[in-house]
Amino acid sequence: MSQKSLAEISAPVRHFAIQLSATRRGARLARLLTERQLDEWGEAYDAAGQVVAELASNAVLHGRVPGRDFRLALRLHADRTLRIEVTDARGDRIPRLPEPAADDAEAGRGLRIVSAYAYRWGVVEAAAHGKTVWAELTQRQGDLPGRAV
Repeated sequence: MSQKSLAEISAPVRHFAIQLSATRRGARLARLLTERQLDEWGEAYDAAGQVVAELASNAVLHGRVPGRDFRLALRLHADRTLRIEVTDARGDRIPRLPEPAADDAEAGRGLRIVSAYAYRWGVVEAAAHGKTVWAELTQRQGDLPGRAV
């Protein structure tokens, strides 16, 4: 296989990106925009909406720097793998899977939810001392637009 054909295979077929305020409203908007964009693309969006909600919430709660926004990017590949990326301004705060949360805990489940929905996820360094938390979701046979993946 040539390098060109490998690049063509891995290149996203569809791409969406937006910068949002690092506020609760911005996190809510990230989920709504994800659902709308995936609906336009004819893709299932419940799982992606949940993953975006968790990653955007984490960006607002743990990655916020006053005066700096966060960025949401969606990349849909030809094999229907969806890569979700949320970039925030706090590269010094790397997310890790916590110990299981107590049943009555109000926090500590976000990355476990991401891990449950995602085929894989991780963190990479971003420009200006930031970080990008990414997750990849794959479509399973029988999924319908608007149905949980």
